[in-house]
Amino acid sequence: MELASYADYAVRLVNTEEPDRGRDALTSVDSVRALFGTAGRAAALADEADLPRLRGVRTRLRGVFEAAAGGEEVRAVDLLNSLMVEYPVSPLVSGHDYLDEAGRPRWHLHLADNAATATANFTAVACMGLAIHLTELGADRLGICQAAPCRNAYLDTSTNRSRRYCSDRCATRANVAAYRARKREEAARAALAARD
Repeated sequence: MELASYADYAVRLVNTEEPDRGRDALTSVDSVRALFGTAGRAAALADEADLPRLRGVRTRLRGVFEAAAGGEEVRAVDLLNSLMVEYPVSPLVSGHDYLDEAGRPRWHLHLADNAATATANFTAVACMGLAIHLTELGADRLGICQAAPCRNAYLDTSTNRSRRYCSDRCATRANVAAYRARKREEAARAALAARD
């Protein structure tokens, strides 16, 4: 099991909100279940009470990403640690659904299947994945998209730590805007030179 891949849970939760656009996709129990991807025990636990809980966790996780993106590494770690204390991982070895050639279970690890709520399960898994990502790759690998007004979180997995946008779409939009701004500036300078 690649535990670092669970860091994507944190990204998915943070990105259910677009604060600068006033959009929130975390509006129903179905949207909570959708965060889990494939249906499972934790998704089945989801109920209305998880909406405000997950929104609170989302705000705190956004704080982790914003602190890391702003170069406040210690603050990012402190914020993440506070979430991990509140939502601890309680791993269990499981062998369901996976059998080897001899019919024996293929044992694997579940991080929080015994959590009492969908929020507790999701948060424990997301924070553990984020903690592994941060400790293996560095806090500077947690980012907030620089394409205004997008403020989506992302995990920088580039080889040279150069990622600045959450998606190719945002990168393209930012590059086109920068190109157009340069062209306007060039045209303005050319107009001034022509007057002189």
